[in-house]
Amino acid sequence: MALTQTTVSPGVFTEVRLVSGAVTLLLLALLRRQPALKSGSWTGALALFIYAAGFSYAYVGLSTGTGALLLFGAVQLTMMTAGIMNKESFAPPQLLGIVLAILGLVILLLPGVSAPEPGPALLMIVAGIAWGVYSLLGQRAFSGLAVTTGNFLRTLPMVILLGLVLVAVDEPGWDREGVLLAIASGTLASALGYAIWYLVLPSLTASIAATLQLSVPVIAAIAGWAFLSEPISVRMLVASITVLGGIALVIHFRRR
Repeated sequence: MALTQTTVSPGVFTEVRLVSGAVTLLLLALLRRQPALKSGSWTGALALFIYAAGFSYAYVGLSTGTGALLLFGAVQLTMMTAGIMNKESFAPPQLLGIVLAILGLVILLLPGVSAPEPGPALLMIVAGIAWGVYSLLGQRAFSGLAVTTGNFLRTLPMVILLGLVLVAVDEPGWDREGVLLAIASGTLASALGYAIWYLVLPSLTASIAATLQLSVPVIAAIAGWAFLSEPISVRMLVASITVLGGIALVIHFRRR
């Protein structure tokens, strides 16, 4: 909404998102007495910053469906490649589940896809690779809250550099609604969501973590129906059942 329905620029959105997320996480870490300042890594921070900035700049030049397919495709390939390199084994039903989940994502998003411009498409692919790397790093997180807070805090020097670049190129600006949406993105979707993600990642393999993330567009579609009165189509129902069924296969046969 911020990037398509307000005048906030992608750079300002990224800055507000990361700063508000860092402040929220720092307050939570202090309340929980987590060693946030000593946690996280510069690699994690750089991956987080590249994802956040690349995502914002790419989406202003892409349709929602195209952007989601490029993003989740890049995430999936990055994390599945890591799983293969780590010699993760897959039962045949798990492989079927992965294929079904990807097929469901295509069913859900492909009708709205248009041929993307090369620049935004490349940015979104880079953002997806960065998020895949960030998720892989989370598999070693000893504390979801502490490590996420440390990563967000380490992005602040990068945010300052981005701000200097924005001033130098005179990138236009911001409005009240866009900033409020960026704060909501930073505090709720990013800060709290990423801390929870880092909490569960150590118990997941790379392939399962990658497959689970394919549920995000389905969850967004269901939320649109529940909170925004958006209609549910047959295509959305088929896609949702296919994605969630595929994820269920991957998880179920891991535990057997």
